[in-house]
Amino acid sequence: MRRFILPAAVIAGVSGLAAAAFAHHGWGSYDAANPVTVAGPIQTLKFENPHAEITVKGADKVWTVTLAPTSRMVARGASADVVAVGKEVSAYGYPSTAQRNEMRAERVTVDGKIYELR
Repeated sequence: MRRFILPAAVIAGVSGLAAAAFAHHGWGSYDAANPVTVAGPIQTLKFENPHAEITVKGADKVWTVTLAPTSRMVARGASADVVAVGKEVSAYGYPSTAQRNEMRAERVTVDGKIYELR
């Protein structure tokens, strides 16, 4: 009986990691052939993993902008203070093919400074 417990635990663990990776990395659902730029004030900020996220009031709608993981944001100088609520931002990236008004940002510009996120 004991010889089945360890393999079963390993299989369960690997399956759980694979499911988490699949749920987390859905970059295939973004349209890289049709990049967009969304500009406007930041309305909300979630500076947490797996990815930071802002909402931006664009010209005609509010966009959810998926940013990089917080460690990469900080390493590239884009701390929570940089992408704070109320700041004007321009986000360049790819629109989601699965979620309306959502995009994955490749770069953002805040206060005239460009932050490469990928």
